[in-house]
Amino acid sequence: MPPTAMKPNLRSIGLAVLLLLGGLIAWAAGRSPGSRSPSPASTPSTMNPLPETNTPAALVSSNSAAPVTTPATLETAILAGGCFWGMEEILRKIPGVTRTAVGYTGGTTSRPTYAEVCRGQDGHAEAIEILFDPAQLRYEALLGYFFRMHDPTTLNRQHNDIGTQYRSAIFFTSPAQQQTAIQVKSRLDASGKFKRPITTEITAASTFHPAEEYHQKYLIKNPGGYNCHVLRD
Repeated sequence: MPPTAMKPNLRSIGLAVLLLLGGLIAWAAGRSPGSRSPSPASTPSTMNPLPETNTPAALVSSNSAAPVTTPATLETAILAGGCFWGMEEILRKIPGVTRTAVGYTGGTTSRPTYAEVCRGQDGHAEAIEILFDPAQLRYEALLGYFFRMHDPTTLNRQHNDIGTQYRSAIFFTSPAQQQTAIQVKSRLDASGKFKRPITTEITAASTFHPAEEYHQKYLIKNPGGYNCHVLRD
């Protein structure tokens, strides 16, 4: 073959060699640690993004997406004046009262039961925990209802219910409640409304222990059940 015929073939072979060397260099650079592509686990996923929210996790219940809060405007009162069935039936209907619960308080045991409280040996009184809106019902007015629904002059007794568990008591939850309770009691004592001195105990609230479920709203569950309370003028 003449030498002039081989020149185009040598050019083609040289070009192919250069291209092959360039590919090998590029492949080696891609295998170096500094240029390795991120693994799928470290790549931010664009599938199924989490929903964004501005609601603090502490305000969301485990079974609801809605915030769960307790209105700061509401106030708690704890009162005792005999059998808690009849007291709750009156108190729950007063405008401004948002919730009531019957239970035990003022005693020494940490887990009182109805049977134990009825024996009158643990110091607990049958009581009502009341959640109310002071913008609709002032604490002084609530105490007005309280003194009208029971006899505050019979020590450790309401009608046929006898024992310290049936005592008349106001368990105040703030200094303002304490001051109001003292003023209301003194005013009623001086008014002559009652023939005997008022024996109502005024003491700081301690732990309130909710009573067994069958006692809650007892007279709704048992219409015509035992009740020794009536709202007097």
